[in-house]
Amino acid sequence: MTRRRPLFLALLLAFLASAINAPKANAQRAASPQFSGQAAYNLTKQLLDVAPKRFNGSPGHAKAEEFLKQHFAPEAAKGNFVADTFTATTPAGLQTMTNYIAKFPGKKDGIIVLVSHYETNYYLRDIDFYGANDGAATSALLIEIASVLRAHPPEGYSIWLVFDDGEESVSGKWSTADSLYGTRHLAAKWSQDGTLSKMKALLVADMIADKDLNIDYVENSTPWLLDLLKVAAKNTGHSASIFKYREAEEDDHLPFAARGVPVLDVIDAHYGAFTAALPDGYHHTDKDTLDKISAHSLQISGDIFLEMIRLINQRP
Repeated sequence: MTRRRPLFLALLLAFLASAINAPKANAQRAASPQFSGQAAYNLTKQLLDVAPKRFNGSPGHAKAEEFLKQHFAPEAAKGNFVADTFTATTPAGLQTMTNYIAKFPGKKDGIIVLVSHYETNYYLRDIDFYGANDGAATSALLIEIASVLRAHPPEGYSIWLVFDDGEESVSGKWSTADSLYGTRHLAAKWSQDGTLSKMKALLVADMIADKDLNIDYVENSTPWLLDLLKVAAKNTGHSASIFKYREAEEDDHLPFAARGVPVLDVIDAHYGAFTAALPDGYHHTDKDTLDKISAHSLQISGDIFLEMIRLINQRP
């Protein structure tokens, strides 16, 4: 007995320590977003490799669509990956465009929608514009978020990932008529079929893989979502990466904001140095290439998006 007692006590103490620490370890695992910025960066590279130019009507656009279909084959098999094809009247004539929606059903009544456009600019088709940050990286961000949602299905609201087409101006002269084709179509469609009334929030991801990341305070977003973005950045340790600049933006959130949906445009519109040669930085130039983005910035953005989902679910 005297020889066994120390062993028994050691085993007992080990068991108690394990029991005490288990809830903490489980909580840490539950809190971990499981999002990989490196995986999102790799997906960006893969998309650029197969579809460097993705302007409407191009072979690259078709390859980008196929890329999305391949990555959402599990959802398609369940009827949860939807192609929303429509015809848009543009300055270049009638164009067929397609939004893709990946649905991850939740347990609460309501939907949180995350949006990124995937195409490149039609009017930039004759230059080497690849849109690494402007469209490719944020599409990859949503694909990687889908990986998280497959591993951890939503416990709260359903999550819908929208890859919208036709965000960019076709003529190169941005206007309310020549821009946001995909989201204008989708907002109108969802208004008619009742989807809009179920939406708790719509979050747009745009140009947030920039190596020098700083997400803007977008004034024409919904105030309570801007407040939550500040909390999400603090909770994830990324407060230094938000709100350096404050401005309004014309982006995919506007058609939904006009119909009363709570919206948040998560964008870093200050991409590259603004110079006489590059008055808008790398935006819409052949400088928007893979070397201008980083896995680290994608990690920050992914962390913030997943925390935003968690915070929205906590609201009454």
